[in-house]
Formats: sequence, C-alpha cells, structure tokens
Amino acid sequence: MNIPDTHDGFCQLWANNQQHLIAPYLNGQSQFIPHLLPELAVKIPTAQIAYLLERKLGQATFYQAINPNNTVDSPVKSLPDGQWLKTVNMVGINVRTIQSFWNVVKYSLTLPASQSSIHLLPIWECGVVASLYGMAGWNINPEFYDVELASYYPHLDTVEKQLKVVVNILHALGKTVGMDVIPHTDRYSEIALANPQYFEWLQRKEFEILNHEENLHLKVQERIFEFLQQVGASVEMPYPDNVEAFFDNSQISESDRILVLFGQKKDLWGRNGRRNQFISYLFEEGYEPVPATMAPPYRGLVVDPHDDAKTVDEDGRVWRDYVIAKPQNMSRVFGPLGRFKLHEAKNNNADWEIDFEKPRVEVWEYVANRYLSFALDFNFDFMRGDMSHVQMRPEGTPSNPDLYYDIHKYIKHFIRQHKPSFGYFAESFLAPPNEMAYGIEEEHLEGSDTDSTLGDLQSMVVGSARFIAEFARYHELAQTRSFAPNFTIMTADKDDPRFDEFYLKGNELRLFLAFFLTDMPSYMSLGYEQRDPHPVPAPNENYTKLYVFQLDEGPKATHGPYIWGKNGELFHNLEQIKTIADQLMPDILHQKIQWLISPSIENQHKVIAWKIEGDTDYVFLANLDIEQDITAIELKGALNGTELKNIFSTFASPLQNIMQSNDVFIVNSLLAGECKIFKL
Repeated sequence: MNIPDTHDGFCQLWANNQQHLIAPYLNGQSQFIPHLLPELAVKIPTAQIAYLLERKLGQATFYQAINPNNTVDSPVKSLPDGQWLKTVNMVGINVRTIQSFWNVVKYSLTLPASQSSIHLLPIWECGVVASLYGMAGWNINPEFYDVELASYYPHLDTVEKQLKVVVNILHALGKTVGMDVIPHTDRYSEIALANPQYFEWLQRKEFEILNHEENLHLKVQERIFEFLQQVGASVEMPYPDNVEAFFDNSQISESDRILVLFGQKKDLWGRNGRRNQFISYLFEEGYEPVPATMAPPYRGLVVDPHDDAKTVDEDGRVWRDYVIAKPQNMSRVFGPLGRFKLHEAKNNNADWEIDFEKPRVEVWEYVANRYLSFALDFNFDFMRGDMSHVQMRPEGTPSNPDLYYDIHKYIKHFIRQHKPSFGYFAESFLAPPNEMAYGIEEEHLEGSDTDSTLGDLQSMVVGSARFIAEFARYHELAQTRSFAPNFTIMTADKDDPRFDEFYLKGNELRLFLAFFLTDMPSYMSLGYEQRDPHPVPAPNENYTKLYVFQLDEGPKATHGPYIWGKNGELFHNLEQIKTIADQLMPDILHQKIQWLISPSIENQHKVIAWKIEGDTDYVFLANLDIEQDITAIELKGALNGTELKNIFSTFASPLQNIMQSNDVFIVNSLLAGECKIFKL
C-alpha cells in the first residue's frame, strides 16, 4: 500500500481501505489506527466505532464501559500519588472543536500509546460570550451531548451519562483523563447569585466605584431575595421566608435554592431567562462581583473611562471595563469573571488588602466539595489548575505554606483523600519573579504541591536563543524541583493568529523532543497533527483558541465549525514519530536521560544528543536549528559499543550507520530541524 503525504491522499486512502487500515489496530500491531486523519476519525459513525471498540476491548469490557452505572478502573488507580504526571505525554482537547464528548473517543483512536493522557478543557455550562472558562453553573455543558450516540444507545440519554461512558472507554483504552479546576465563575453565574457570600462584590455608578466594603454581599443577598419576592419562585416548592435563612445552606440546600431562583435543570432557556432578570435587578443598583485579576498588584480597581472600554449588551445594559489603579507590566482585569472570595479583607477592604491569615474556610470547602463530586462521579484522574500562576501575597511564598495557601493545593489534597493517585497539573508559565505572580513562581508551584506545570515553550520559535535557554532551564527544573515543567508543543487555548510564527517550521522537532525526553512530561493540543503553516493569519475557524468562546461579531468571531488543517506532509511525518515512539516506549518509558550534548543556556550550539539511562542502547540526536544543516557532530561519553545503527530520521534523509573511531562517533550531518535515533 502506498502511503500518501497529502491531505487528499489520506482522505482517499481511508475511503478505499478502511478495513485494511483498522486491522493492525485490532490485532495489536499498532496502538492507534494508522494513517487516519483526526478530521476523519471524528466523522466515523457510532455503529462502526461500537463494533471496533467491542473487538478491541472484548465484549465484556466494552459492555461494562458503555454502562454509565459502571466505573472502569483508571490505569493509575493503584499508584500512591500524582507523581505519574511528571513524565506523562498529554493531549488537550477543546470539546467544542469536535462538538461532543463521544467524539473524544473517536479522536483518541488516532493517538499513540505514548500519548496516554487526555485533558478536557472546561466542561460546564457557560455564561458571557459562552466562554468555557466562564462557568455559569455546575451543570455539564449540554452542547457536548451527542444525538447520534443517544440514538444508537438510548440509555445514554443525558450529557452526564455520555461523559461517564467516554471516561470509562478512555480508561479501558489505557488513557488517563483530567478536568479543569477553575477558581472563578461567570460574572453573574448561578453559583454567584445563589451564593453571594462566596464572592466579593462592588457597587458602581457609571465611572465611579461607590462601595467595595467587606460584607457588601449582605446587601446583594437582600436585593436578590427582594426580587424573588416580587417575581415568585420558579417552581412550586417551600423555601425560607427571610433572607438570612434563604442563603443558609443548613436551612435550604444550594440545589433547592437554584431551583427556586432559576428553575429546572433541563430548562436551560428558562433558567437563563430568569438569571437575566436577576442580573438586571442587581445591575440597576450597580451591584457586580469584583472581577478576577491577573499579575501584581492584583488589587485596587478603577473604572476604565475610555470609550472603547464600554460594552452595551443586547438588553441595553452599559458595562464598563475595569483596570488596576497602579498597574504593572502583566496586570490584567477579566471583567466577565468573578473569583471566589477565599480570604477576609483588612480594614473593611478600604485599601483592597487581603488578610491571608483569615481564610474563609466555608468557601474553600464548598469549592473543593464541588470538584470532588466531579472527580468521583466521572472518575477523573487529575486536574488542570486554571490560573495556577496567581500568587497574591506581596511577600512571596511563605516558607511553610499550609493548606490554605492556594486553592488548587487545597482541592488536590481534598480529592486525594478519596483518590490517592489524583494529580495536579498547573497552568503557569514559569515567568520571571514578580511578573505574573508575587515572588518566585517556582517556589509558588512547590508551595502549591504541583506535580507538573505547563511552562511556555509553545510560545517561542524553535531553535531561537530564548527557546534553547528556557528548554535547558526547564529540564534542569525537572531534575531539581518537586514539580516537572512540560515540554509543551501547543495548547488549545493559545492556538490563535498571534502564535502563528511559532509553527511555521520545526513541528516534527517539537513532537520528537516531547516523546523522547522521557524524564519530562509533554502537552499537545488537538489540531496540531494537521495544522497548516500560516505565514499570514488564516480565517478564525482554523484556530482552536477561538472556540474557547462563541462570538458572532468582532475580530474573534467564528462562523461555523472548526476547520482542520490540510497539512498532509506534517501528519505523515508526525505519524512516523508516533510509530517509532510506540515501538521504543516499552523499553524507555519514564527513564531518566543522560546528556551527550546538553542544551546550551548560552546558545553556543544547536545540536543536542542524549541516551536513556539504564540498560537501553538508544541514542537520540536533534538539530534545534530549523534554518541550517549541521555537519560533523561528535558524540563522546558513555557509549558502550563500536557501531551506532541509524534506525530512524524525522525526514527522508538516508539512514547512515556510524563506526566508532578513537572513542568518538562522528555523525556526518543533521538537516535543519532533523532528529535521528541510533541503536548501539
């Protein structure tokens, strides 16, 4: 069979040879379906997927997995902690780009065993601009429901049941699955309106913040209850007849309070309508949750008076953006988001100062219990902590941080009481001190008991001085710190036109390093496999980031579904790396590496070489220069053998074996961006 290297060629190959291509996957010769574009995988009919999975997993396992009342054990269930995250290769999926949870299973059939972990971007109902990171409530997002799956399996008639069986199947296929943990909600989420006491509030009139005192939530509760008395309950059920009791969880549960305020879960349109009424009532008096902020100094808000900082919504409400009064370089205010109020304030919040000695324990327990229920109900294996870089203490990380130091730390330990192997993957970028967080970010991550962190290699041109220096630093951190930085290739929430320059060249190199640096974790986003180079920006529909929200107008608007790239050559080259990785991984998985030519922080050279420690005989070379070929590379050190057999190249260059001479192996050349594997 001739293997193509064009998009149309792969489409034609699948159309004509489906059964032939599936056979190696079913008989165990391949750990993924070879030559299947992800774009085509998510279009496979459910009946065909069910047949394939039943044969792959066995009838008993498949029927256990497809029953949402069952729980299939995770591949990491028996592990004592989340340290497995420090070497795992992970794939991030914005479910909106592929439209349903069920399509995650289909997409997973294109992933090698080497990529054994899947991170699902936020899965909850959305608020303003339908941002995945602006949770409107704790319900699973109904847009991820698969009609075809429910038609084929009528017992999977809710989005929750579908998510449960998807995680079951992924576990049966050997994949771990993680969820986002978000320390904020949509500005006027059901969560915030049902629990004003868990958030910080302000009162604004036009360009002036009138009030941001410590307990302003009490006035907000009064207004919400007052309006409830005017419009009546959404459902016929008794509820407390005074405001204090109505917001007291010991007298009425949050779920019943949400029923009274907004209505039945299944009536999304009705709930949103009711919520909008409460928003208007509060907005008329200027009550808003204090927006979430990023980077020092975090606190001290003022209204932005500029004309372009004004938004008029479809109901005629005029919103104003906020800015930090005394901003620093990275200071940001996220107007549509309200952060949970985790600590008391000093001096009635007159100076926007937080009292970190006074955690609001009820809020910590509330948030942790909520995420615990998802971890248990859907059997998630880890959490990705959104905005993990937030560290608001001006003095930096304490020497002995307690559980109330960081909300992600608290949630991780809360869940680990029930799931010891549960891990914490942090969204932080290893920025310089006092840039995105007060103090040293590495100390903050250790103080938060992070297992692995995202880092920022995806936001650098491969082979640039900055990339090489940061890569060298990240690898050193993985050996010396209690957390491991990821070799991050691309993320689903940063794939937009601003980052096009990072993916014009060197894409094979990124995946090769991610797989074969076996003592570092890696992270890749869905869509990378086929991503086109964009020398000039492509239409918005070509970027996964622009499906994090849903906009119909403006520069970030999308019109129609996500468009996969047509880069057949890249798909072909990456598939070769996947295949060799699956062949070698049983021997080298989780092993430490020994540098033969280490990355240079001073950027003195652009070739790196390493071997895997232990009994393995594999040697890896990579040319980080994506513009220039390099010749005459000398390999010295602990290479016990007389010949290096060249078994793989990322490009179609000839495989050349190398003989040892005077204790030195000399590799004649590496093409720009080329990677090779040798065996002693």
